[in-house]
Amino acid sequence: MVRLIRNLARLVRPLSVAAMAMTVAACTPLAVFATFTPRDPAVLSAMDQSYGDKSRQTLDVYAPRQISAARPIAVFFYGGGWEKGRKWDYGWVAQALAAKGFVVVLPDYRLYPDVRFPAFLRDSAKAVRWAVEHGPAYGGDPSRIVLLGHSAGAYNAVMLGLDPHYLKNAGVDPAHIRAVAGIAGPYDFLPLPNDMQRVFGAAPDPALTQPAHFARADAPPMLLVTGDADKVVDPRNTAQLAAALRAAGAKVEERHYPHVGHNEIMAAISRPFRDRVSVLSDVSGFLLEEAK
Repeated sequence: MVRLIRNLARLVRPLSVAAMAMTVAACTPLAVFATFTPRDPAVLSAMDQSYGDKSRQTLDVYAPRQISAARPIAVFFYGGGWEKGRKWDYGWVAQALAAKGFVVVLPDYRLYPDVRFPAFLRDSAKAVRWAVEHGPAYGGDPSRIVLLGHSAGAYNAVMLGLDPHYLKNAGVDPAHIRAVAGIAGPYDFLPLPNDMQRVFGAAPDPALTQPAHFARADAPPMLLVTGDADKVVDPRNTAQLAAALRAAGAKVEERHYPHVGHNEIMAAISRPFRDRVSVLSDVSGFLLEEAK
């Protein structure tokens, strides 16, 4: 661990070492990496804002250092298999997005074993409602919401975009969602793998747990990206959802990064490693264009 910290602090190791750091730090997700990676210029505008009455129903807000006009609001959902994760370890992602021009809402949400599907989706929808209601106070435009996430968080973002009843039940007009970006997410995983049974196995209709089931022509524009070397979430999830969206007549872009794994695709958003994989520029460019 000491050697790992020194390597991260010196920033001399390649992208694969950053990904290893994210894996080693899994017990406190990304804690080592989040501590030592340089951050983009942005403002932490608010911390631990409540969007519900549960302890994990809180969020942070990051904004560009200078705002001359209302900016799109990006709600970022982190991954962790719906079993682990904390927003503070993803502040560097929020700052990277804020530096690109978004007001960024970074929520925690309830996790297994405290909850199972679909409670974490309901939490995510409530966080979006908070963004609509309170985003203008931080320079955001509530009519231009974009959703994005990594891994389990990509699932949350994509499901909110495709199954509008979660947003409607939270009091959000789905028309506010201008675009969605999913990074290495699971979208089409029936029959349920053993490690997902505990989270999704109690659902009365398994099909309703699958984002691909909800592919529709009027879905918000989507960008789906993955690494071809991902051994955690099979890249076929991205290919199959993109194919379902295209077949339905929806607007979707699909990108596969060669030789990139599940954690590497996130490490590439950080300042030291983003020149190796164009994840940040691809995602931010797509979302900004769709949120005009």
